[in-house]
Amino acid sequence: MNIGELARRTGCSARSIRHYDKAGLVASHRRDNGYRDFGEDAVPQVMQVARMIRRGFSLEEIATFPPCMLRQVTDSICPDALAAHRERLAEVDRQLFDLARLRERLLAVLDANASPDEGTPHEPS
Repeated sequence: MNIGELARRTGCSARSIRHYDKAGLVASHRRDNGYRDFGEDAVPQVMQVARMIRRGFSLEEIATFPPCMLRQVTDSICPDALAAHRERLAEVDRQLFDLARLRERLLAVLDANASPDEGTPHEPS
């Protein structure tokens, strides 16, 4: 199938699919006219790559996943990739902790510099 058909069937842009192909996450071959041609197995692969990106993984990280990850059609995680998901979750937790600390520091500065008529700067309007 051509890239337009693959894009239509997966809901991903042709540009994204080209990027996935270049990263080696989706297999294609070139037709005589130079256009990419994808097999049926590219549909679940593209959908799975897009799903992994939405979960916060980079293409470089996805490339290290075991092949079972790109063959899946469901949201379930193949057992070989559970460790990568746990590591990503730990990273997200660290980022949330760091952002909460940064928020508290910013609020402290704003509170210390708020004029009496402004009220507390972090109160929702």
